[in-house]
Amino acid sequence: MDEIPSGRIFGLKSQPPADPAEGRKISVWDGRTVRVLLTAIAFAAVGAFCYGAWKVIVAFLFAIFLAYLLEPLVSLVQRRSPLSRRSRGWAILQVYVVLGILLALLFLFAGPKLVNEGQRLAREVPVWMDQLTSGKIVLEIGSRRGWSQTTQERVQSWLSDHRQEMLHWAGRAGSYVASLVANAIWLILVPILAIFFLRDGRAFADSLVEVVDRRRQRQFLSALLDDLDTMFAHYIRAQLILTALTMVVFTVVLALMGLSYGIVLGVLGGVLEFIPLVGPLVAAALILGVAFFTSYHHILILAIFLGAWRLVQDYVNAPRIMGKSLELHPLAALFAILAGGEIAGVIGVYLSIPIAATLRIFWRRWRTFRETNVMPSSAVTEPPIRRHGT
Repeated sequence: MDEIPSGRIFGLKSQPPADPAEGRKISVWDGRTVRVLLTAIAFAAVGAFCYGAWKVIVAFLFAIFLAYLLEPLVSLVQRRSPLSRRSRGWAILQVYVVLGILLALLFLFAGPKLVNEGQRLAREVPVWMDQLTSGKIVLEIGSRRGWSQTTQERVQSWLSDHRQEMLHWAGRAGSYVASLVANAIWLILVPILAIFFLRDGRAFADSLVEVVDRRRQRQFLSALLDDLDTMFAHYIRAQLILTALTMVVFTVVLALMGLSYGIVLGVLGGVLEFIPLVGPLVAAALILGVAFFTSYHHILILAIFLGAWRLVQDYVNAPRIMGKSLELHPLAALFAILAGGEIAGVIGVYLSIPIAATLRIFWRRWRTFRETNVMPSSAVTEPPIRRHGT
């Protein structure tokens, strides 16, 4: 058997060790290290900017969401109206005027009753919280429902022991509400910003793509923006439909069941439906809580209705309306919601799902981009990207 040359493994030929004096010096600050360091600094700067200007960023995000909601109406008016065929601005103006008239009519007919019930409910909530934390509510409700003296004492003792925790959670809820009221000025800014996205959204995207010099990078950015556009449009419109369904069903059913403050709770339940996972739970807790404090006699039937509607929404309506536009695993969605709540509260909970879906789309496109750059052109087979209609 021939002797295998020393250092020859898998066809690789070893080289004799180079003289240290002859080798060139390797600098720690080579090109790759500098690029990595600059990238880390850029990401840190972007993160610091987002943290400092998060209110403005959130306002722009909600303006984008509103633009996605109104885009089908604007496009329809622009196609059908002779006045708006040459000017997209006229189509946007017509849509805003019509929506303003509809909202004014809705507020004119349903607003007084809604405001009246809301004011009454706002006056009752502090009284209920005082009765709950002190345990007085147990004696009142227990005597009506025939609870034994022992049961009443046990429940009252448990409520008294957990008084501080309940006050703490009530204080946090009040701070969230106060924060939303304090930032209500953004509700005026969001529709104004949405006008610019509706009118110049395509131009913004084209300008962003033109900034990139290389052809492959332009293709990556263009495909990424296209996927994000499809995802956001489908997700926002599906959420709006699910919210409208919940608002109508809750308002009608609660009014027919004779629950106090049924109209306010129905509208509030529909609004909270827009917040993934957490919103429906909070709405159900509020409705059952009001039913409990007002001594509603059919609270069990009400709980069954809420559970049945949740099943219908999650397993019938949502899959049919939303489809697989997000393609997020339920565990990933739950993690995103919890992390978003810890980082930015209620707004973080709402934005968590689209942000998680955006990261997934970015990772998929980036992986495809890297594979097409590393692999030979003859061996590149880009995986198919599933499209979802809006």
